[in-house]
Amino acid sequence: MASPDQYEKDYIAYKTYVDLWTSENPIKTFKILTLLLVNGLLVSSLRVAPGSLITNWPIFMAGAVLSAVAVVSIGRTNLFQKVWKAKAKELSERHPGDPRFEIFDTEAAESAAPSWLRIPGAVPSKYYLLGAPVIFSLVWTVGLIYIIVANY
Repeated sequence: MASPDQYEKDYIAYKTYVDLWTSENPIKTFKILTLLLVNGLLVSSLRVAPGSLITNWPIFMAGAVLSAVAVVSIGRTNLFQKVWKAKAKELSERHPGDPRFEIFDTEAAESAAPSWLRIPGAVPSKYYLLGAPVIFSLVWTVGLIYIIVANY
């Protein structure tokens, strides 16, 4: 059993890791919404830009590059969120049965939620947070290759 001093140190560290984990959520939300907005603007600019598709190759290039950067950026945010959660769980395992160390034990609460909420909520955020920028990057890259090959 841990000494009272070690117990307090573990709890302070645990709270810090949970705070760090929590702070990543608004960052991920901001990044994905920015990605969606930028891609929407790029698609809109294709509709209003004069000329043929080949003259608009910079729009396709920008979409591919910005979406690829989003993959790395969101991936890094996800990575650190996983790190903070793993470190918090490691500390919680030292203190089984203490509800202050069980913030990530959510199974009972999740199963009590309405099924209409559990179904979409069961999709891990990494799939859409990383999937969307990967798909955008691939679509922009394929579009860029297509207009270059079709015009030369």
